[in-house]
This record gives sequence, structure tokens and C-alpha cells, in this order.
Amino acid sequence: MASLTVPAESLDSVKRKMSLRRCETCSTEEAKYRCPRCMKYSCSLTCVKQHKTAFSCNGIREKTAFVSINEFSDLNLLSDYRFLEDAGRMADIAARDDTSHKPKTNKFINFLKNRARRHNIHLQTLPIGFTKRRENSTYFHNKEQKFYWHLKLIFPHSHAEFTEKRVPDDKPLCNILKSYIDPQESDPVICQRLKIYTMSPQSDIQILMKVENRPHNSIRYEALDASRGLLDNLRGKMIIEYPSLHVVLPKFKTDMVIIGQDTKKDANKPSNNLMSESSSEEEGEIRDSS
Repeated sequence: MASLTVPAESLDSVKRKMSLRRCETCSTEEAKYRCPRCMKYSCSLTCVKQHKTAFSCNGIREKTAFVSINEFSDLNLLSDYRFLEDAGRMADIAARDDTSHKPKTNKFINFLKNRARRHNIHLQTLPIGFTKRRENSTYFHNKEQKFYWHLKLIFPHSHAEFTEKRVPDDKPLCNILKSYIDPQESDPVICQRLKIYTMSPQSDIQILMKVENRPHNSIRYEALDASRGLLDNLRGKMIIEYPSLHVVLPKFKTDMVIIGQDTKKDANKPSNNLMSESSSEEEGEIRDSS
């Protein structure tokens, strides 16, 4: 695509308008910056950080936000153009991704299931047309004799979900989470969104996986070992398409009942649950489906 430039007079006009404003954080200095997300004016990096903390703002412009025709400027035009460029670039990357075009034939699916069975993993697939079936990018590397998993990470306390592709089966779960909740290694935007996790000690974080093939009125979860790899954690378990890991903080009450803690959950009935009510008080025999 050809590049699009904004006339210099438009930029000068924006600067003139900004010079008439005061910083909305300290209310003393002349404004120099304007947040692309919430459109608040700031005068310095310190005030920018303060406003992000105060308003839980990530500073990233909402690219699909509505702009009336009266407020539409050359800067909005440039932004929309850049958005279309990014969309075209992502489509081109997807078109070049060999794994996304790999035929998901019965032969390929049976091959994956057989390889998983060798590692004592009961892998099940959904019919063609299901979302999980369509988005699953898991494959087995013959030369390395290793699984590369499609992985979903769910952070219920922040109402956030992320997808990891091509995760090697020997990568420890704690290392997988580093790019999300480690204050030094994670992306600043993700770190801000998962602030409740990044501010908690690593020892307080628990990784759970839903036990499949159970009645809907008796949903249970199993705790995983964060120091071990995906393959070790998935042994003896049933996986439908790909693993979905729930990253939780036990100090916050949820209705996620962990196998081995059912009796304790029933004795201490939780209130103000984070998620919708489930059957944490259901009686019955508790067995691991694996």
C-alpha cells in the first residue's frame, strides 16, 4: 500500500488547540500530550502515568470507536488508513502460515490422537464446523518428536483470555505465564490489564484445568504443577481439541471446585462468587475421568 501523509497545517492546528489546554492531571502546566484512548490532556510522562493508573487507561486508541463527521479530521483518516494497513498485513501473514493451511484430514487427526495416546493423553476432537475445531493449531513435529500445542489462557479475575500458538510440550507453565504476569517480561498493556495478577506473589498463583467428561451439574477442576511442562501436566487427562488453563488466585473466592477440595468447598459455601453459580454444593462420588 502507498503511504498516506497528513498535511503539516493539520498538525499545527492540533498543536495550537493543545497549547490552549491545561494538564488534566496536575491542572498547572500547559498540555503537551493527549491520550489516544480517553482523550485526556497531560503535560509530562509523570502525569501520563498517573492518569493511566487513576482511570485504568492503557493509552491505546480504540481503533473502531465512532467519530462523527463533524469531528472527523485528517488524523482520523490517517488512523483509519493505518488500521486497514494492519488488517492487510495480518491477512498476508495468515495466508503465509503453513500450519493454518495444513489439511485437517481424518488421517492427520488420527495421527495426533495416536501420538497423544502414546503419552497417556486422551485427545478428543470436535466435528468440523465447531469453533474450537476450526481454530486449533496443535501439531506434532516428527523430527523433534514433540507436540506444539494450541493453548488458551483464561484469567477470570481480570475477565481476560489469551491464545498461545505453537507452545512446545516441554515448556514449563511458569515460563508460559511470564509473558503475561511477570512485571519485567510481560507486555506493559497486558501487564496493566492483569494487574491483579502481577501484584500478587508467584506462589499465590494457581493453574487449573477443567476435568472433561463430567456431568454439567458436577463441574470440577484439577490443579496443575507450574514448574512442569505441558506434556507432564497433561498425562492421564482428557483434552478436547486443546488445553484451556485457568489462572486463578485462591485468596479470591470463586465457584471453581478443585478435585480433592470438594468437602472443604461444601463446608465453606462461598458468597459473592466471581463466576456464575455452579454446583459447588453437589453431593456425589468424585472421580477423575482420566
